[in-house]
Amino acid sequence: MNSFKLIPALLLGCSISARANIIYDNNFNGAFANGAYIPPGSLTGWSDSETISGESGVISSLTVNLNITGGYNGNLYGYLSYDGVLVTLLNRVGVGSSTPTSSALGYWDSGFDITLSSTAANNLHFYQNLPGFSLNANGQLTGAWQPDGSALSPLSPPSSFDSSPGAQTLNSYAGLDPNGTWTLFIADVVSGGGQSQLDSYSLDITTTQAVSMVPEPGGPLAGILAGLFALGSLFTQRRAAK
Repeated sequence: MNSFKLIPALLLGCSISARANIIYDNNFNGAFANGAYIPPGSLTGWSDSETISGESGVISSLTVNLNITGGYNGNLYGYLSYDGVLVTLLNRVGVGSSTPTSSALGYWDSGFDITLSSTAANNLHFYQNLPGFSLNANGQLTGAWQPDGSALSPLSPPSSFDSSPGAQTLNSYAGLDPNGTWTLFIADVVSGGGQSQLDSYSLDITTTQAVSMVPEPGGPLAGILAGLFALGSLFTQRRAAK
């Protein structure tokens, strides 16, 4: 009797194991908006909206590449917005309670040539204190960094920035359909320090699509099932002969 109970269990096991989720990774790289001047000392700032279409699956990872020249980095505030989700990319880098009064405007480095990613080792906000700090020949910060992620107003008191970085991450977009309108906003919120210019930016998006696959009739599974049915028939014949 135990043999007959085994056969349906084996068949069920084969039908379940024959199903598999196959993952497709699709990569989108969109480079946008070259040569945009950011108005100095204005909360109005500059923005660019771009529409993505024709991509399959849902977002599994996203990075933002920024190339900004000129001005003071500590003057800048910027975010990425999509589908009701806003992630702060820059928020007055260097501003905090430990910043000397004479430098309360944040870091005076001039520009960024960076990749913002949730998997980077360090947050951008106090980058001068971190091992990844490096400037290129144009005086731009380089390397990969976590976005500032601060939900604060850029005009908040310096001490407010001490614990706020990292509250928002680019992982907030995971699981969303990438097709739609994405908006990048950047403002130079403090007068003085020269003119900042967004030379270029891009979004690198990886989407994942899971497809349930069922084997075609006549494939390897059919042979396994046929063997199991034959085994069941053999047990049935032996039991009937007793």
